[in-house]
Amino acid sequence: MKIFSLLYGVKQTGWSLRRCIATTPSSAFNFPKSGNELARSGGIASMMRLPIASSSKGLDACFVGVPLDNGTSNRPGTRFGPRQIRNESPIIRKFNAATHADPFESLMVADIGDVWVNPYNLPDSCQKIKEQFSEIIKDGCIPISAGGDHTITYPILQAIAKKYGPVGLVHVDAHSDFNDTMLGEKIAHGTPFHRCYEEGLLECSKVYQIGLRGSAYSVNDFQKQKELGFNLIPAEECWYKSMTPLMEKIRAVMGNTPVYLSFDIDGLDPAYAPGTGTPEIGGLTSIQGLEVVRGCKGLNLVGADLVEVSPTYDTTGTTALTGANLMFEMLCVLPGVKYHQ
Repeated sequence: MKIFSLLYGVKQTGWSLRRCIATTPSSAFNFPKSGNELARSGGIASMMRLPIASSSKGLDACFVGVPLDNGTSNRPGTRFGPRQIRNESPIIRKFNAATHADPFESLMVADIGDVWVNPYNLPDSCQKIKEQFSEIIKDGCIPISAGGDHTITYPILQAIAKKYGPVGLVHVDAHSDFNDTMLGEKIAHGTPFHRCYEEGLLECSKVYQIGLRGSAYSVNDFQKQKELGFNLIPAEECWYKSMTPLMEKIRAVMGNTPVYLSFDIDGLDPAYAPGTGTPEIGGLTSIQGLEVVRGCKGLNLVGADLVEVSPTYDTTGTTALTGANLMFEMLCVLPGVKYHQ
């Protein structure tokens, strides 16, 4: 019988994480606990029931939660997204049968818990997120983050760009999140990419915003992005189409540029992902979402996130389950992952 011990309250650079240590001999890599070894209803609620590490040291990639929804403008609850995504993730197996990706035979991966956030102070949270992600990525670990609202991408990209320089961006979303302010505030879930542009964190000609739709404040809502060279792909241009040709084009444009993938779950139609704060009809299908993420294979990905899962608005868990699967697919396209023939 395999026994696992838990250590709580491990301190690492000022923030608290949990750790899971196997008492049985370990192999070269960490593996998620199989449903054939342990009932899916059992075990600690880590991503895919992977070991929980106290830091990213020694990891090629990690799953990390950012339970923040201070920046939300409509329905709240995304602070519970990381927890629910983990709860739904045990159904996912370690091998990708569709793409033949074998990430856990290729990379050392663990769940490093949640970063520290301040639910009473959004600017303070962003500062702490930036500091903690700087620590996470300092030795080359690639973070795959579960949000939280889309505000979190701004401080994450501050840390990413400090290490790698300006990045290309593949951004799936119903909204461009390029507002200068929201109710007079510079930091909110509708402003992250305006802040990133201002601070020079993005290669503007290599920014692709996919699935944009819904009503607008004015005819000029997207004018600034167009002037900067952002590539805007409205949802209407995606209807009834495979996303594979678009992703082929994106790979050709990106080349070896460091790229960040940010996937807002409301990029999908609410028929597929109702549990989100700002749903818009006419979105991508879950199949198209998979095509976008799988189409990132070959990009120089340096980080990714899956944001805006709000479990309160989806009693079936479908949205979190979709988010968990998309995060697994993100892992499968990271540099260094081996594919079987």
